[in-house]
Amino acid sequence: MSITIYVEAQMLIRKPVEEVFEAFVNPEVTTHFWFTKSTGKLEAGKTVVWEWEMYNVKNTVHVRHIVPNQVIKTEWGEPSVHVDYEFREMEKGTLVVIKSYGFRQTGEDLLKTVNDNTGGFTTVLDGCKAYLEYGIKLNLIEDKFPQK
Repeated sequence: MSITIYVEAQMLIRKPVEEVFEAFVNPEVTTHFWFTKSTGKLEAGKTVVWEWEMYNVKNTVHVRHIVPNQVIKTEWGEPSVHVDYEFREMEKGTLVVIKSYGFRQTGEDLLKTVNDNTGGFTTVLDGCKAYLEYGIKLNLIEDKFPQK
């Protein structure tokens, strides 16, 4: 029997769905709460490179599918995994759900990867919420591993 492991992080962001969706596709906004550089906006069928300069890390992101204001489906990382971003309009704002799946690791390596993904995407959502709701750049990603 084979099971699929999903990592899921979610956060209600008290802003309209259009604004929250734009924050994830437009690097001019995303760089305020996640990566530091991008080679372009997320568009279906496009490949971009995200960079975290403070860690000297880059990731190639393949955009598989986009439905404006609803979903972004990507594949990225080493080894690559699927990362989907869902946007659900709610009475008080937008619920953002990030799902990561397609892990190839097993045993302890899989547990570490699931833990890292859960914490990482939760941190991204926390930073996005602070930035979009209050205009505060918390530097959460930069400060997560200050020894590097």
